[in-house]
Amino acid sequence: MVDPIPFPAGSTPRSGFERVKSVYTVLEISRQFGLGEHIIRRWTREGLVPTAAGSRTGEFRYDFRALTQFRRARELRNQGLSLRQVEAELQGQMNLYPPREGHLVTLPIRRSAFEEAVALHDRGDPRASDCYRRALEEQECVPDAYCNLGILEFDRGNVAEAFDCFTKALSHDPRHFESHFNLAHLYFESGDLRLARLHYELAARIEPAFGDLYFNLGLVHAVKGEFEQAVDLLKKAKELSAEDDGSRVDDILTRIAGILRSTSER
Repeated sequence: MVDPIPFPAGSTPRSGFERVKSVYTVLEISRQFGLGEHIIRRWTREGLVPTAAGSRTGEFRYDFRALTQFRRARELRNQGLSLRQVEAELQGQMNLYPPREGHLVTLPIRRSAFEEAVALHDRGDPRASDCYRRALEEQECVPDAYCNLGILEFDRGNVAEAFDCFTKALSHDPRHFESHFNLAHLYFESGDLRLARLHYELAARIEPAFGDLYFNLGLVHAVKGEFEQAVDLLKKAKELSAEDDGSRVDDILTRIAGILRSTSER
């Protein structure tokens, strides 16, 4: 039996919490949903996904409303639909915003309670919590509001409240990716590696192309001394992540290799 790896200093789960933001770039959408940037840009030009107010060609921005389309695309891909079939489904859902070739669908400027909350959250304004609660009262974006409120509760040191918010988000949407990811992160921080692994694996079923998941799962297995699984997951994380993220993966792989060498020499 190999001794578990000591948790490497500074090697915490990657990304921290995942929350719904007020604005996303093409790169952020690509990272979260496992879509190529060229596909995202093409879908935008063809009107398959709405852009945030003020978005310009070549510098596309997306608000939380666009997540509905990207989440739907993710679910369809996970069901085995081809890219062409996914695009046909998205086209059918954009009837409320009739697109035409080369036309960007820009949503009207109107701040709802949830939209105000995420904007305040982005700025670190403590009033965001009250706005999230108002969004919940108005039944607007309920899973997203609970998820983001859970992050704010954690930041205040209210860990039990954070757990409660994330689980409530999942009670409204059992496949809410961000809440599974955040629960996994909380369990990791709390030392419950079994539940951390469970929620990371559930999140990976929802978004199998999200590289940070595999990095975090690799750490879970490394801490438990399950080095073979850890190495496979970390290599997958490196394949899916940006090139400049590779050094953190290499650092953990080097530590594991060192432990395995020392163990074989005993």
